Amino acid sequence: MKRFVRRHRSKVLLVGGVVAAIAAAGTISAFTLANAAEQPAIPANAIRASSFTEQSGVQTEGTADAGGGKNVGWITPGDWMKFSQVDLGAFGNLTTSIRVAAAYKDRPGVVEVHLASQTGPIVARFPITATGGWQSWKTLTDTQPSPGGKQDIYVVAKSDQGGDFVNINWLTFSASGSTGSGEPSHGHSATAGPAPSATAGPGSPSPTMSMGPPTPGQWVDVDQAKWNAQLAAYKAQTPAQKPATGRSISEFQASCKFSHAANDDPIVFFGQSGRSHNHSFLGNKSTNANTTFESLMANKATTCTPEGDFSSYWMPTLFENNQPVYPKQVTVYYGSEQAGRQKDVNPMPNGLRILFGDASKQVMQNPNAGGNFWCPVGPGTGLERSDDNQWPVCQTPDYHFTTKLPDCWDGKHLDSPNHKDHLANGGGNGCPATHPVQIPRITFEVSYPTKGTKNAMRLASGLPSSMHFDIFVAWDEAKMNWLTLNCAALMHACNDKGQLEV
Repeated sequence: MKRFVRRHRSKVLLVGGVVAAIAAAGTISAFTLANAAEQPAIPANAIRASSFTEQSGVQTEGTADAGGGKNVGWITPGDWMKFSQVDLGAFGNLTTSIRVAAAYKDRPGVVEVHLASQTGPIVARFPITATGGWQSWKTLTDTQPSPGGKQDIYVVAKSDQGGDFVNINWLTFSASGSTGSGEPSHGHSATAGPAPSATAGPGSPSPTMSMGPPTPGQWVDVDQAKWNAQLAAYKAQTPAQKPATGRSISEFQASCKFSHAANDDPIVFFGQSGRSHNHSFLGNKSTNANTTFESLMANKATTCTPEGDFSSYWMPTLFENNQPVYPKQVTVYYGSEQAGRQKDVNPMPNGLRILFGDASKQVMQNPNAGGNFWCPVGPGTGLERSDDNQWPVCQTPDYHFTTKLPDCWDGKHLDSPNHKDHLANGGGNGCPATHPVQIPRITFEVSYPTKGTKNAMRLASGLPSSMHFDIFVAWDEAKMNWLTLNCAALMHACNDKGQLEV
């Protein structure tokens, strides 16, 4: 089919909407190629490129191969197509395939698939090179995190070269991210996205433990005898002498470095290695999908101080230009923010599991509403932001995120079916009757060694709104008791070595 290099840009058109059928599929390696002979006909779940609801700059034509229908051509840099309310299926990973053809070797470019707008979050990105002709079709595939559900999809063409550079025949979307087995939506995907190699250590997958079974979807009871013994030891302590020049602040802290990354989550997907999206792990170096309280206490190598903190902390990995950016420093503050009730704070029970945040929350946020990434230096609200306004662009490579976790515990359970219901937030009136035990409120402050970019930031879980944190508590009991009494309850300022400040 002859290609006319010179073309006329068409006006934006409005056509009927489309909805994509979702087919279950495993993760497919990015940018897999299949030639036209292997896929002679349009797949049953495909969205035809010609069925756009709006467009700018493209034209349609019939394909040369049998069953190919129509394709969209004459696509130049800046052209786009909108497909309204496409059903992306379950939250998690989304495998997007696109059938393309290109003739010019000197006109490379990319086709991007965005959510909500032409500059919205990217769920697929396809490098375009010559395929052999305008009707020589190849299928490109990319897998990235997705919010799932019905979304407006924008297919955007980008190239540094002038002139038309690609034809598009169809797209398909296959979701692979539901938790399955009736698991509630608590913020984790079911299959792995782009991930660095893991360096997980040993862990025992024992199904029964003194600290409760790790099976997701169940209430896990605390060992009341052990908890009562810890409380008795806590209350029997002799307070340390506060230094004369020491500050008064209800707080102790763990200072942690990055340990390793893995597609594991021992709280949500215990025993299911590789099932989660990618997490950055801090603290206990042995953490993997089979981690239990016993395994944490048996493998005490850690990236955290003070001595005695063998806990595991993790959050979704940050990506920039599809490359992982690991935290350079994380400070985990333990303290009381219940004014006048600091003396009532109790130590953390060992084996407690905490999940805070929701990876399924994929929403565009107001950057002034709090709970976002931020820059520690710069002209305040005048900081530069990404094209979708969801990410800051910092003046120095010091990217931050801060959040606070619940501080009231029900006193009965180390975990709950959704990993949240055994905890609650206190307030001006103290802890609620359903969760009467005040425990230290944990504040995470994470610092990343990057400035950020205008249009290439994402979490392994998706948008910034999906940021979440997990903790598997494992401390030397005497150390936890001492720090809680002297630093949090009696408000003696303590450093990250677990010592009273002087």
